[in-house]
Amino acid sequence: MKGKHIVVGVTAGIAAYKAVELVSRLYKAGAEVKVVMTRNATKFVSPLVFGEISKHKVAVEMFENVQDWNVEHIAYATWADAYVIAPATANMIAKMAYGIADDMLSTQLLATTAPVFVCPAMNSNMYAHPTVQENLSILRGRGVHVLEPDSGLLACGVEGKGRLPDPQKIMDWVDFHLGKTELLQGKTVIVSAGGTQEAIDPVRYITNRSSGKMGYAVALKAAQAGAKTILVSAPTDLAVPIGVERIIVCSATEMKEAIDSHYDSADAVIMAAAVADYRVAEVANNKIKKQETMILELVKNPDILASLGERKQQQKLIGFAAETQDVIAYGKEKVRKKNLDMLVANDVSKSNAGFDVDTNEVTFIYPGDQIVSLPNMSKLDVAERIIQALADL
Repeated sequence: MKGKHIVVGVTAGIAAYKAVELVSRLYKAGAEVKVVMTRNATKFVSPLVFGEISKHKVAVEMFENVQDWNVEHIAYATWADAYVIAPATANMIAKMAYGIADDMLSTQLLATTAPVFVCPAMNSNMYAHPTVQENLSILRGRGVHVLEPDSGLLACGVEGKGRLPDPQKIMDWVDFHLGKTELLQGKTVIVSAGGTQEAIDPVRYITNRSSGKMGYAVALKAAQAGAKTILVSAPTDLAVPIGVERIIVCSATEMKEAIDSHYDSADAVIMAAAVADYRVAEVANNKIKKQETMILELVKNPDILASLGERKQQQKLIGFAAETQDVIAYGKEKVRKKNLDMLVANDVSKSNAGFDVDTNEVTFIYPGDQIVSLPNMSKLDVAERIIQALADL
């Protein structure tokens, strides 16, 4: 979002109060934000609030006193990198569908060539009405991005679909589409993520400290690059990335089966998951009672990455290596042994890299011992560099 010019259009729905947080989040993310309100929207939230947060004058009326000699609705329309209509009422959606321009916001929407993002929010019966759905279909057909509303208890007391999504969800959705490329258009990419869980008994399991954040960031960036992205994930609290198909698994064996079932038709696999090296030899059918000591017999899990390297044909294969010492030496050996096209190696003993943090510091290792070291950066930025490297491969 940094440096983007975003116009937020606020229409007259009770969810207008959520637009305050949306504008705040966009501003904090580095975007320059201008707000345009319909006259009735000002009955829900004062323009003063949006002005204070955005640091820009809020546009409401078409015929306000002229502050400069720019034609205001044209100036906004050409300034914008994107328009986000949140909330979008049934009335505004109808105006957009049929080209009605009777206020500042609807006129700007006819004048802009920037991408438009519409976030419907209304009573569930209104949202389901054939007229509203037909109007939304018209907008989608013209290339307007439409975010489905959430379900839940609405302000009118009805339980159903029609809630404006969380402002962070809206921002992530807009950010995803504004950052879309065709780097991997037409490709299918499998990404694994998270720490697998190996059962001991019905209530206990062995796992590791992986949060899944790195793999989820890679999946998001793969989808943003145009790839059909299949995310095979161990259990995690992370939300499904936009544009990604997610398959939830628990154990290493389940992860292998899920990846193998899609491998032949894949163009690339990025193994970001922390796959358990061992599993319990015999899983107890009932909860094991507390003892002074307990000995678990462990057996090796299948090496998913090595098996993919053995079967590799057209696929590009990228592995991960989380080490605490001799990172480069172990990484070079892994590239050779597992027939990888690239390895992402990192030292998880560092406090600002690896598990449970939002940053990472990695080294790309290629066949022939070519090395590219990256500085510490956010996991999303690391993911973007990985996807660029995959596109180069």
